[in-house]
Amino acid sequence: MNNPLIKLADSAAQWQHTEISPQVEWATRRALLDWFATTLPGCVLAPATLLTEALQSGRGQGNAVCYVDGTLGSARYAALINATASHTVEFDDIFKDGGYHPGSPTIAAALAIAQQDGASLNQLHRAIIGGYEVGCRLTLAIQPSHYSYWHTTATVGTIGAAVSTAMLKHASASEIAHAIALASSFAGGHQQNLQGDGMAKAMHPGHAADAGILAGLAAANGVTGSLDSLHASNGWVAATSDSTGAWAAALDGIGNWTPITQMTIKNHGCCGHIFPALDGLKNMQLNTPFAVEDIVAIHVDGYNATFKMCDRPNPRSAQEARFSIQYCLAAQLILGGVRLSAFSQENLGRSDIRELMKAITVSEDVELTRGYPQKRTASIKMELASGENIHHFQATRKGDPEDPLTDDELIWKFNELASSVLAPKVVKDCQKLILYGTSVPTFLPLS
Repeated sequence: MNNPLIKLADSAAQWQHTEISPQVEWATRRALLDWFATTLPGCVLAPATLLTEALQSGRGQGNAVCYVDGTLGSARYAALINATASHTVEFDDIFKDGGYHPGSPTIAAALAIAQQDGASLNQLHRAIIGGYEVGCRLTLAIQPSHYSYWHTTATVGTIGAAVSTAMLKHASASEIAHAIALASSFAGGHQQNLQGDGMAKAMHPGHAADAGILAGLAAANGVTGSLDSLHASNGWVAATSDSTGAWAAALDGIGNWTPITQMTIKNHGCCGHIFPALDGLKNMQLNTPFAVEDIVAIHVDGYNATFKMCDRPNPRSAQEARFSIQYCLAAQLILGGVRLSAFSQENLGRSDIRELMKAITVSEDVELTRGYPQKRTASIKMELASGENIHHFQATRKGDPEDPLTDDELIWKFNELASSVLAPKVVKDCQKLILYGTSVPTFLPLS
């Protein structure tokens, strides 16, 4: 077998000089706009606010923007804080087929290095594309088994961030390969800290961005790792999945398509495993109008991750509620959507939402599990007080490549989320800068 690590590094290195098509450039600008959309509201929440206080002495000198307080510091410091903020409100992008949020760690690292070094916008875009290329393709080699114990955004995110960093340091293909090798030793983040109590989940991409920058800077300056790190019998893929890698799938189509053009942009502010049920419920309302008070019971059959991660009938915090299918479905029915406000303390304690949650159950359908992660589906059954039973099968999620958010819908999302922390004029100016500007975004003053 040809070394897959070398192939992945070469694919990233190609983006240092190859022509970027209008489609790929626009997808990159969309990804960057979406990163700011999900990062900014996380800047006023824990754990990013707590980390900013805790790590003040390590801020360092530099030109990288920490968006939590709008101040400058070292690239590693800013990337750690910003990536943590980016993963807090659960609106960050997804590479569906790999079960991976590439934007939070990859863009945080790339943006911080670009700001630190005064890179051009073109260089930033190329680094983001390359980081997505390697990270997203790597998930295809390890999923779905990797996800049984590991959080891909934490693990693979470290490698994506390392690639972007190395590219911005003008690394050769060989140096990018060593960045991948080094990053594979730094990549961590397990499922219990993804699914359990606490704030560790949001810190996963923060650590990934920080550790990825370490690997990228080291490799660009001549530090080496084992180039067999990914595929060796005792390497990273074997250690974190049930095989030595589905490399044919991971490497298929390199040069013909690039993952950043195949991203899911989140349309709800919660765990993506709940999305098929939310979209299905909306379609049921459109097809067979009913009142909330008419609902006797709702049952969702989902794939394994929907049941395993999102069966939370009594969430106690906003973070738990974002992973509760009972809460999110009830909130959509009563509030009209699952946006930022759905997780306010007022709404979390609403008696009508809590009462409706009692009627909602979820279980695993093994047939739906067989299609995961490429297919994200749900089967929903509803019983009404009239005795009528409604059934709906939701085959897609709004925001996935099969049903993407339009540019207008993405801009509306950015305006909505950014407006929670920025003044209206600043929101408009930032949107234009990211989508149509010619320089790296730098300072976004919080209102």
